[in-house]
Amino acid sequence: MGTEEVWGLVSAIWVVVATALVLFMTPGVAFFYGGMTRAKATLNMIMMSFAAIAVVGVVWVLWGYSMTAGSSVGGLFGNPLEMFGLSGLVASDDLVSVAFGATFAIITVALISGAIADRAKFSGWLFFSALWVTLVYCPLAFMVWGGGLLSADGVIGGAFGEAIDFAGGTVVHINAGVAALVLALLVGKRLGFGTDPAHRPHSVPLVMLGAAILWFGWFGFNAGAAGSVAEAGLIMVNTIAAPAAAMLGWLLVEKVRDGVPTSLGAASGVVAGLVAITPACANVSPLGAVLIGLIAGVLSAFAVALKYRFGYDDSLDVVGVHLVSGLWGTIALGFLALPVDGEGGGLFYGGGAGQLVAQLAATVVAIVFSGVMTLLIGLLVHKTVGLRVDREAEIAGVDLTEHAETAWEFGGLGTSGSGFTLAPMSNESVAAEVVAEDKDHDESEPVPARATEEVGQ
Repeated sequence: MGTEEVWGLVSAIWVVVATALVLFMTPGVAFFYGGMTRAKATLNMIMMSFAAIAVVGVVWVLWGYSMTAGSSVGGLFGNPLEMFGLSGLVASDDLVSVAFGATFAIITVALISGAIADRAKFSGWLFFSALWVTLVYCPLAFMVWGGGLLSADGVIGGAFGEAIDFAGGTVVHINAGVAALVLALLVGKRLGFGTDPAHRPHSVPLVMLGAAILWFGWFGFNAGAAGSVAEAGLIMVNTIAAPAAAMLGWLLVEKVRDGVPTSLGAASGVVAGLVAITPACANVSPLGAVLIGLIAGVLSAFAVALKYRFGYDDSLDVVGVHLVSGLWGTIALGFLALPVDGEGGGLFYGGGAGQLVAQLAATVVAIVFSGVMTLLIGLLVHKTVGLRVDREAEIAGVDLTEHAETAWEFGGLGTSGSGFTLAPMSNESVAAEVVAEDKDHDESEPVPARATEEVGQ
């Protein structure tokens, strides 16, 4: 076996490992979101992420992959029937890429769920996930990575230049962030939004665990996209540098603004930096990665408070972190992209405004396409299956009303096993809690911002 064959085998193994790492990120999102929400919505948030694995996994095998890699249909998406059910690929080496691509689609859908925490109808989420990955994620992935409109040979890419999106600034983070904003506006605010101090992260350790899993898995997310071990070095370094700088940036804002740095701020800063470096991880220097991360941390630390100023309830700050940092990371390439073979590059490397124009064009397309399509899908699901639980269910807690389970409430001692048994709330207990909490939802006396602010993903 020659050197090239050995490197090819090693690279194939690396993509397999990276696939597992990226899939592991979705449970990381589940834990992050589960800790960020109230205790009585923990399981619902975790279930929404795990449901994304189930729904998107099936869609991807049936027609999703074909829509991202099939023959072009107007530059918008690939032919969904061309490789339906992965026909013709069963004995192909391409299956590794199929699996890797599936993990990207899965986590993108899971990210959206944070915008509608505490009030999401699980059945509606299942239908939304299937429609959204089909009609929004797959087409945008094809436009950017599959030879569609935004590629070098596409109509928009040809007119404005090909944008750089190495691992998902537009396809994953801007896409998910815009969808999250649309859903938050469509579903409406939580009861007591901005006034009820109960709307705070209930488990900081769970949030920190989720952030740690995400950072670990992100090495597969970014470096796996290279498809080669030989090209992974710079990507790995940048995946350390950017989130580290972003965490410092976020903590600095907290110290100056609030007087204390928080562990929630640290976790959220890490995620903001990871998001920002995603599109740029292979195309900027380590110093550039530090700059991108630092600015991302500062921007997102301020952006998460915008929901209170503008009145939209993005429960777990998908907009403030993923949309804002995704936008910054994508646009930053117009300034910081390294030249390739002495040509091109961003403004700071003498490459002119060409790359910046390309990045801006791709950003606008991603925002408009995702926004319009998500609105149409959201309205369809909202008017049919429904996206939001009723008032009583929201007050009682979606863990109980949607899944008949509770995450943390343990009852009396048992006689065997671990010494305790789960004690589900009775109907009488639920009714009593609804009455009690309904009385507490008095919005006449606003709670101070820091008491209600949810600093998170």
